[in-house]
Amino acid sequence: MTRYVAFLRGINVGKAKRIEMAELKRTFGGAGFENVTTYIASGNVIFESPEADATALAREIEAILEKAFGFPIGVIVRTAEDIRRMVDADPFNGIEVTPDVRLYVTFLGAKSNSSLPLPWESPQGDFKILRVSNRAIFSVMTLGKIGTTDAMKILEKEFGKRVTTRNWNVITKLADLAS
Repeated sequence: MTRYVAFLRGINVGKAKRIEMAELKRTFGGAGFENVTTYIASGNVIFESPEADATALAREIEAILEKAFGFPIGVIVRTAEDIRRMVDADPFNGIEVTPDVRLYVTFLGAKSNSSLPLPWESPQGDFKILRVSNRAIFSVMTLGKIGTTDAMKILEKEFGKRVTTRNWNVITKLADLAS
């Protein structure tokens, strides 16, 4: 069995696509996944599966969730080991975190074909993409001039809609919970 983290895209944002975490946990368990745990209502699920292909697993979960909840939900799956390695690599080393600074990881559903010069910074200097791996984007946002929605639009324009973003604090907590 491999321990995974599933990141669901776009649920429980505003009034649309509302899913209770208890129901999400039951749905995963009912689909045969084991040791299922959810973390906060933004759609983070830790679970175990014998499936070795995370991409195939994401597609399977998408089909299960659409059938259970009646609308499509994008899913990106990473192994718990991938998340732990990401945290241990300390990708935001050297970034001063203040009450106005947010650190984000955007997970990619497919390898990036972006030719964006890195590090990239918005013209206002309030949003920076520090680096891009073939599976994740590491960015920093300074609150005030730009909002989260605007930053996500920049990421979607450059990397496509098959992405989902989490705050770095969520990622570090998931790494601990999934270990």
